[in-house]
Amino acid sequence: MKSTLPAIFAALMLGACTSTQTVGYGPNLEPIPGSITYGGQPRTKLTKAPVGSIVPHRFRDKFGRQVSETYVIQPDRSLRLISRRIDYDLMTDR
Repeated sequence: MKSTLPAIFAALMLGACTSTQTVGYGPNLEPIPGSITYGGQPRTKLTKAPVGSIVPHRFRDKFGRQVSETYVIQPDRSLRLISRRIDYDLMTDR
């Protein structure tokens, strides 16, 4: 019994942790609801930011998970989605 208590405690602690999944990188990454470019490019152009600048964007998806996306400004001032990471809270994703 004494030897199983640390294992049970460790399992409970791991169950309360937050997990992160890197969903993707590259040119084939599609926007999801909440993404800046979901439904097309924004109407306003980023005229003062240099080409190649990184634009971070964080939002919650329809499941309440924290999503972090990274965009890069293209020469035509459009945004290209280059990466997405989803943070899972294992206590709420049951």
